Amino acid sequence: METGWEGKISSVKRHSVAEAAGIVAGESLCAINDMPLRDILDVSFAAADYDLVLSVRGTDGTLRKVSVEKEIDEELGLSFESAVFDKVCLCHNKCVFCFVDRMIPGLRKGLYVRDDDYRLSFLYGNFVTLTNLKEEDFDRIIRNHMSPLYVSVHATDPQVRQAMMKNRHSGEIMEKLHRLFAAGIHIHAQIVCCPGWNDGAVLERSYRDLVALADYVEDMAVVPVGITKNKTGLPDLQLFTKEGAAAIVETVTRWQAECRRKLGRSFIYLGDEFYVLAEQAMPPADWYDGFPQLENGIGLTRNFLAEWEKAAVRHTDTVPQTKKDYVIPVGVSAGQLLQPAMEAFNRRYHTKNRIVPVINDFFGHSINVTGLLTGIDILKQLPENSPVILPAVVLNQDNLFLDDMPLTEFIRRSGREVRIAKGAAELYNLLLEQPVTHAGTADRNSVPERSYPAAGNNTEYVKQF
Repeated sequence: METGWEGKISSVKRHSVAEAAGIVAGESLCAINDMPLRDILDVSFAAADYDLVLSVRGTDGTLRKVSVEKEIDEELGLSFESAVFDKVCLCHNKCVFCFVDRMIPGLRKGLYVRDDDYRLSFLYGNFVTLTNLKEEDFDRIIRNHMSPLYVSVHATDPQVRQAMMKNRHSGEIMEKLHRLFAAGIHIHAQIVCCPGWNDGAVLERSYRDLVALADYVEDMAVVPVGITKNKTGLPDLQLFTKEGAAAIVETVTRWQAECRRKLGRSFIYLGDEFYVLAEQAMPPADWYDGFPQLENGIGLTRNFLAEWEKAAVRHTDTVPQTKKDYVIPVGVSAGQLLQPAMEAFNRRYHTKNRIVPVINDFFGHSINVTGLLTGIDILKQLPENSPVILPAVVLNQDNLFLDDMPLTEFIRRSGREVRIAKGAAELYNLLLEQPVTHAGTADRNSVPERSYPAAGNNTEYVKQF
């Protein structure tokens, strides 16, 4: 059956079934036992057998059949350039707060893709609205029990949700959720909170509606709207003031206490920016219940500080081999919170490492999170001479910053040693010149062996089977 769907193979694991069968990177997997493959989920399902016939398109375009024998739970050993072989489901909403619409023009095409694909939600935690699901999509989710999903709810009030998302079907969110829940599908919920739209009484209704379904709603994240300097032809949204953020923090803290009494967990969590803007302390780590929405910016700072404290305990007797006095560029919000930890580190080890809060000129000064920093802004604001440790979140899987600057170009222009750290433990190790598993040194002619993708929607993925 010709479908046109093909999974481009990015790598083949050594000593794997696929390598033994002569399959190489650059070829494409088209079918397994004549079953067409839409995505890596189909690959996983079709490959769960002993005897397989793979339809493989060679780099010269010719199609061949490859027979393999394997254990039923043995991986083929293939990695693919993308998780989705057919087209990614795109979002047809016109949300008033859409960050993609507010993206600065002229960047790589992938940054303007508004995906709303349930498969990427299940596999990678991308948030979907459920508005763009077809009947066959619902059937597949339920049939394959694709749980949990990550769902952008925004408002359970149908009129408010429809007004915010500009889609006549968007008001059906509760009906669609109940359909998933009836099939045993769980969700992680998100609300992008916009002052005057879905805060106040609307937010309270959303909370009450979702907490009543806490058997299926794992958690509920509330993040503040982000607005770039690109406002051409877009709705005039307002940012939260200090007073507005403080009101949200007070209200949600009360709800969290209520949920901890009734459910044994906080259930509802705020994005870190609310606490920074309100100039209030974040909840203790145990109130985040294992940080279920960490990739959504929920508890990033508290999690970082908790890991930092554990690293400090592990290195009680460690003496730094050298004292290079690094600079660590971060977003403005993180800079305020991490500075005390770095000062304590410097006192302990007699070093002069510096946290450098970088103002986001590229997207606009209201954007203050580390994951949205660009190479050009970091370069402009780096102090002279000191070596640099970059948070891994500023780079994607291709070692590109959001402004398309390659890491190699950043290193060349900075003229200094650049290292990469993912998380507090790696940063602590690098500052002590200790071995690090997932971070490395980059010079003018090399890049780290591994970097980590930036948060947010991204339609390029690698998955192994």
